[in-house]
Amino acid sequence: MTTVAAHPETAGVSTLIRFILRRERRILPWWLAGVAALMALQSVSSQNFYDTPAKLAQLRATMAANAAVVAMGGPTRLLETVGGEVVFEIFAYLAVVVALMNMFLIGRNTRTDEELGRTELIRSAPVGRHATILAALTTAMIANCAVAAVVSATAAATGLPAAGSALVGVSIAGIGFTVAAATAAAAQIFENPRSVYGAITALIAAMYIARAIGDAGQDALAWASPIGWGQRTYPYVDDRWWPVALFVASSAVLIGVAFALSQRRDFGAGLLGYRRGRGSASVLLGSPLGLVWRLSRGPVLAWATGAFLLGAAYGSFADSIDQFLADNPDLATYIGADAAREAVDSYLAFTLAISALLAAACGIAVIAHARSEETTGRTELILASPVGRIRWLTGYLAVASTGSAMVLAAGGLGEGLAHGIRIEQPMQALRLAASALGYLPAVWVLVAATAAALGWAPDVAAVLGWTYFTYVTVALLFIDAFDLPGWLAGASPLRHTPHIPLQHPQPVGSAVLLAVTAAATGLAWAGIRRRDVGR
Repeated sequence: MTTVAAHPETAGVSTLIRFILRRERRILPWWLAGVAALMALQSVSSQNFYDTPAKLAQLRATMAANAAVVAMGGPTRLLETVGGEVVFEIFAYLAVVVALMNMFLIGRNTRTDEELGRTELIRSAPVGRHATILAALTTAMIANCAVAAVVSATAAATGLPAAGSALVGVSIAGIGFTVAAATAAAAQIFENPRSVYGAITALIAAMYIARAIGDAGQDALAWASPIGWGQRTYPYVDDRWWPVALFVASSAVLIGVAFALSQRRDFGAGLLGYRRGRGSASVLLGSPLGLVWRLSRGPVLAWATGAFLLGAAYGSFADSIDQFLADNPDLATYIGADAAREAVDSYLAFTLAISALLAAACGIAVIAHARSEETTGRTELILASPVGRIRWLTGYLAVASTGSAMVLAAGGLGEGLAHGIRIEQPMQALRLAASALGYLPAVWVLVAATAAALGWAPDVAAVLGWTYFTYVTVALLFIDAFDLPGWLAGASPLRHTPHIPLQHPQPVGSAVLLAVTAAATGLAWAGIRRRDVGR
């Protein structure tokens, strides 16, 4: 690298920025396309559904009185205009998607590269100590500017006012860059990418929960969340720009922290290093399964904790759904007579399905980690011992399947505990934990499909797994709401799962999903036997 910066600590930044942009050129467009599609679908749907002032006024009157709907959406002041209703419905989801995009972008280009030794190779050239962090953050800034442009243009193209559309785009981008700065700081604290991703995922969940509780009644708590800041710009209602300064200030502080921490740690290490190991290995580490569990237990427990807390937040608002639908007959008609009659169970079924998505994400992450173990050469060391390829892969499948079940049960348990406390029925905890496990066959389909991709197309296995996950998420959250063709969701396993506890479990459907899981597992085994490990 021949680029020389004005300061030796940041030498080589411009070259690194070009390198990262080239590296991310196949990934970022998919994130941008997904964000644009979500914004477009919600905008068109809301403008068609609330096409008269009377419908919007009725919606505003009924939603304002329902804590559960407010917690899932945002401040009811947004409901004064159709554009604000779009923000109410979609803003939190867009914020989470863009936050995850930034987390992975910064994590890949800082802590992951450092752990794999790529950064050491780069640093052997005339590159400053802070160049990698600065280049990653600059790339994140470029990516978030693209997010702002895409969201603004999409919203305006669907007929929403240009000024409010620009504010929505900037607010979403502000949340994304704040998370990028937080990830850069976390990459200095933790010594491995999984810990970084776990910490930032917990942060994103905390942002969402704080915003939800704040919107439901504790307004001060919403101001503790960047998602709350973005919603309180009130696009299409007041178009307040001053909360954007909070993103600038918080990002500046976090970036300063990241650079300061970078000066205080050794290269390749984190401020919080690995714990000192035991003098002798435990019995569990004598098998591939035990090793995989040891490597994955931290992230799995983090996913389970997040699912429990999110479930508790959802469960605390479940008992207010009945009154909301009684006050809004148009919405009751829209979601269907059965769902309206069993409003609470319908709400619980929907939120348990969201827990199923979290469980699937946990399982996919475990399988994706198997590929990183291959590419770093550690798998070859294991296979050099009396361990076969199928046994090695089966260890990851077992931990992914068990871990996803733990996450799912934790989400149901948290929701049941909170709901049971509200209605003074403690047995709701067991009921909803059992109901959550009814979604497990669908979750295992996603895990096994990712494993099959690992067996046959290892280089793109993670991309394929997360793409399928995104499709299932969109099918769950938006297919019905946007009145899209039913066949579009046909490949989603959640589409073939009864809405428990609203509906009774269907053994035949579960058996079919388990058969699909078994077939995908067989494909994974066949693939791993035929290909070279690490390639």
